[in-house]
Amino acid sequence: MAKAPEDPTTAEPAASPPPAAAAPAQATMTAAEALDTTKKKKKKPGVPPRRGKKLRNVLKSQAQKVKATPVLGVKQALVALKSLKRAKFDETVEIHINLGIDPAQSDQMVRGSVALPNGIGKAVRVVVFCQGENVAKAKAAGADDAGAADLVGKVTGGWLDFDVAIATQDMMGQVSRLGKVLGPRGLMPTPKAGTVVPAGGDVAAAVREFKAGKVEYRSDKTGQIHAGVGKMSFDDEKLAANITTFVETVRAAKPAGVKGNFINGIVLSATMCPGIRLSI
Repeated sequence: MAKAPEDPTTAEPAASPPPAAAAPAQATMTAAEALDTTKKKKKKPGVPPRRGKKLRNVLKSQAQKVKATPVLGVKQALVALKSLKRAKFDETVEIHINLGIDPAQSDQMVRGSVALPNGIGKAVRVVVFCQGENVAKAKAAGADDAGAADLVGKVTGGWLDFDVAIATQDMMGQVSRLGKVLGPRGLMPTPKAGTVVPAGGDVAAAVREFKAGKVEYRSDKTGQIHAGVGKMSFDDEKLAANITTFVETVRAAKPAGVKGNFINGIVLSATMCPGIRLSI
């Protein structure tokens, strides 16, 4: 039988095409995403944002003032440094010493520690690797944590919330396994830095010294030493005493193999302040 023709009034309407505006909108979105991607590609890692005009003028003025400043004594340099303060927080006063050593020679590496008479103005977190009755002594002296195998396991697991690590001589066999973890961060206990307590030594005294402001120093691969010696809020007398003590301690640590000048130059600076040259 022949198929009857469909009634045009009852036939389903054909699907309507998508709105014409949808395609341009999609194209616009894609263009915006492409533009955003292009902008991100132009950014270079480690490059800070452009400084404002006001900040550029301040830094330029400070640079001119420092350039015109001659080499000063400690107290005069502190006065000049505090006149350059622009940060709202209490900045750390730093000392940078350029040594006349050959960093490639292991016997000329300078390393040690010094107890500053007026501290460094911040809380120092100290842990002690010890066992037996020394654990109670260390905690009583103010150590943030102390222990033997339990503390070694804690550090092996990734815990590094401390600034100074002290170890007794009998614990160095276990602590030496942490060299890959503590070494790159400068936290590995060593006799030269005073962070290894010899047999029969006073663990409590070592903890109190570092909690009070004992500072470790070590020459870097460029032959320089950098360390914090106090805060901007310190009196000039206290800062001067800390700086003098630090410099004299470094001067006394001159290696036997160094010929000529041991200290080539000293610069005093702060967290957000330019450096002031000190007279040697």
